[in-house]
Amino acid sequence: MGAGHGHGHGIDAADAGSASGRHVRRLAISLGVLAAFLVLEVVVGLATSSLALLSDAGHMFTDVLGVGMALAAITAARASRRNDRRTFGLYRAEVLAALANAVLLFAVAGWVIVEAVRRFTEPPEVPGLPLLITAAAGLGANLVVFAMLRQGAKESLNVRGAYLEVLADTLGSVGVMVAGAVTLLFGWRYADPIVAIGIGLFVLPRTWSLGRQAVRILVQAAPAHVDVTAVRDGLGALDGVQDVHDVHVWTLTSGMEVGSAHLTVDAACNPGAVLTAAQKYLTEHHDLDHFTVQVEPPGTHTGCAELTW
Repeated sequence: MGAGHGHGHGIDAADAGSASGRHVRRLAISLGVLAAFLVLEVVVGLATSSLALLSDAGHMFTDVLGVGMALAAITAARASRRNDRRTFGLYRAEVLAALANAVLLFAVAGWVIVEAVRRFTEPPEVPGLPLLITAAAGLGANLVVFAMLRQGAKESLNVRGAYLEVLADTLGSVGVMVAGAVTLLFGWRYADPIVAIGIGLFVLPRTWSLGRQAVRILVQAAPAHVDVTAVRDGLGALDGVQDVHDVHVWTLTSGMEVGSAHLTVDAACNPGAVLTAAQKYLTEHHDLDHFTVQVEPPGTHTGCAELTW
């Protein structure tokens, strides 16, 4: 009996794609809405010297940049063709975009907090009414985009990065409205920097989580929802399998988990039957549609054992 290998595809190759790719149209509309209100917030923020509004505009800018990077990454991944130099295409570009979003958000939030603390010594006078009106308009734009990206955020890390930025900006707009109302009614100058600090502190932990997830994919850690020990044990329990080794599971991009394993089988068994059983088990029990399985007859494991990594 000769050694064999195979891999399963749960979906037709023509329909295959990342989770991000299913939300391109919503991302494009979101980009247009956010860009329009970014211009409005920057103009009013500079005119009124409002740090809270400029902070919100900064987050709106990261929204625009984040959604733009998400769209660019998806476009690059779709346009690229797998070849001998890029056997997986450019799907990792989506993960790099998510990581870039996290770094950008972290930097903006840090700057806002530092600047707000500095302003406590001499808070500038900020007109409340323009602040209130502009923040209300920004809130409306954010709520529209928030609703459009909510579903995609559950499926794609790339879209989740843009979604988290919009979520932070939505709450930021609420905070700016509160600051504007307090300033308008009571003339309290500290409302503006306090709200700015609150926005920054809300963003930081969520940004950390996003960046950590992106790094996990880039270092090819096993997906959090896949129990590799259970995968190994399940493959080992299949009829005819003597040993399971070299099991690897990683994420290419959100919604695209891949893996590989070597199975040493009994000399008398049918390798085709083992392959079929393994692919069925991986798909039905672990939702791993693209998993390469190599079947090896007894005595051929020595080459694998020589590998040091």
